[in-house]
Amino acid sequence: MIRDMKTLAKRRLRPMRTMALFGIASMAAVPVSVARAGTEEPALMEATIGLATDNAAGVDLIPQPENMESAIQPGAGSDLAEPETLEHLGEGVASWYGPKFAGRRTANGETFNPTELTAAHRTLPFGSLVRVTSSRTGKSVVVRINDRGPFHGNRVIDLSEAAASEIGLKARGSGTVEMALLDG
Repeated sequence: MIRDMKTLAKRRLRPMRTMALFGIASMAAVPVSVARAGTEEPALMEATIGLATDNAAGVDLIPQPENMESAIQPGAGSDLAEPETLEHLGEGVASWYGPKFAGRRTANGETFNPTELTAAHRTLPFGSLVRVTSSRTGKSVVVRINDRGPFHGNRVIDLSEAAASEIGLKARGSGTVEMALLDG
């Protein structure tokens, strides 16, 4: 019986190992910002992630040209690229929306993708960058406004599934957040 349980456990873990392998492989050639040796000045490099024959992950950093435009996306987590705060928007309740709306058009005409760091707000101009900070977890994410809403209850912002996950809001469904409009 114990042997059967071990076999069952291995079968259940096999898809997870495969997904982890493809997850690492899909990140091959990701631009990253690192500090140059001896300076605090960042240099843009491309990280190539691969697996050796023994399944050990390896990372190679390849310097990129100086004039290359930054590939950092809103909410990418880099303190070096975060824009300056223009205005504190206050506190309110945030919720999130995801797969159910994937592929539908947002109010600005884009196709909604729940894996992007975007959000819906009733009045902010499209393209606005907003730092959203969970009052419960203290985690922040920078989102780009590309939709209108939320139109339910007293909620002030609707985050994409990815943005909600970043700040620990996804499991709860909604929560109190602080918002700040960013220059960018």
